[in-house]
Amino acid sequence: MRRRTAVAVALATAAAAVWPDVASAHGLVGRADLPIPSWLFGWGASIVLIVSFVALATLWPQPRLEQAVERPWFRIPAWVDPICGLIGVALFGVVVYSGLEGTSEAMNNFASNFIFVEFWVGLVILSVLFGDVFRAFNPWLAVGRALRWAAARAGLSSPVRRDYPAWLGRWPAVATIIGFAWLELVYTQKTPQTLAWLCIGYAVVQLLAMAAFGIERWVDNGDGFTVYFNLFSRLSPLIRRDGVLHLRPPLAGVPSMPMVPGSIGLLCAAIGSTTFDGFSNGPVWASLNPDLQSLFKDLGSSTNVAIELAGAVGLLGCVAAVGLFYRLGVRGMQTVGEGYPSTELARRFAHTLVPIAFAYALAHYFSLLIYNGQAVASLVSDPLGDGSNIFGTASAHIDYGVISGKGIWYVQVAALVVGHVSGLILAHDRALSLYKRVRDATRSQYWMLVVMVGFTSLGLWLLSAVRQ
Repeated sequence: MRRRTAVAVALATAAAAVWPDVASAHGLVGRADLPIPSWLFGWGASIVLIVSFVALATLWPQPRLEQAVERPWFRIPAWVDPICGLIGVALFGVVVYSGLEGTSEAMNNFASNFIFVEFWVGLVILSVLFGDVFRAFNPWLAVGRALRWAAARAGLSSPVRRDYPAWLGRWPAVATIIGFAWLELVYTQKTPQTLAWLCIGYAVVQLLAMAAFGIERWVDNGDGFTVYFNLFSRLSPLIRRDGVLHLRPPLAGVPSMPMVPGSIGLLCAAIGSTTFDGFSNGPVWASLNPDLQSLFKDLGSSTNVAIELAGAVGLLGCVAAVGLFYRLGVRGMQTVGEGYPSTELARRFAHTLVPIAFAYALAHYFSLLIYNGQAVASLVSDPLGDGSNIFGTASAHIDYGVISGKGIWYVQVAALVVGHVSGLILAHDRALSLYKRVRDATRSQYWMLVVMVGFTSLGLWLLSAVRQ
């Protein structure tokens, strides 16, 4: 068994070195000339993971994150929540109004830029830095709470009619994240007007679900964006609890992530969607995509529908591949002993995927955020794209020299390596609390090392294989 494990680790490590020469990473134009060969990044990343694994086995003999101590910092004033909620509702209104009344050119419309850059990407980073930011500004949550307050003042009874089904868990959130990824990466008609109507529709669904199941119960499970951004907030050293902002060690919030039905699916959706983002720009998908489109055209689909269906197949395939790879690693851990079934191990170690999801998101979208994120300076003055200059910043331009292609590549590689090392730390810490002997805990993580090296190799290959 040990020999087979060592061979598996060696193969996974070697896989990092065999991808093609590096081309431009996600969101860059042109070829990135690196000061060292790209294959050396692969070997270096894999070696870092292995060294980290050995260091953890030697220097981390007791669990430190499972019951980490939180230190209260200061109490948040009661008026902060209503103010943040009002800001969230106002931003939502601006996005919808810009989408409905503004130009159809996505690059010149505030709605498109805000949704796909500031919201989808920027909030991920803000969540890691400052905690559960989106929950404070969530517009439909703010409206739901305001309606509940008004109903209580009027003496009206709660409209909640049924309990939230335990079996449903976070599966509505999984569907939301996959659907949004499909909208971003595949859908061919995502005009600002379409985005605005989708925003309205989503908000209405959220309010109806809150009325049916209760505000907090639905938001904590079914609201895809609240659940999604909350995942990343668990990496933050900041946590709000009972109106008090607490400090905690980084990563300490991840082990306490509730493992309800759909939690593993949500993490696979988060990693799989960014995987498809890179995969869809590479040569493998370029060879498969035409055949899939032809298949759907032969079944009677139009060109646009065939493109969207083929993309849906690719997206779901990437999500399924991530889940399968994780399950294979868990099945290997099952061989260590102590009788833990693979389903139990999958549930116990699923939280280790959270930093990997963040690493993939940062690596794939960093260039989009650092460049297109600057466009908000001009769009905030001209949200409709009609030549307005409300704040005097409409003439602001994107500075493409703010960071070089090399700099972006270093950030992306560093994100992948740090994210996967963090996953190893979380897995080792959980193993120490799960297994009775330190030796068994370390042996169980041979397989998690294979998983982390594999995900690192995949992430680097996706970055390097784009637009060859």
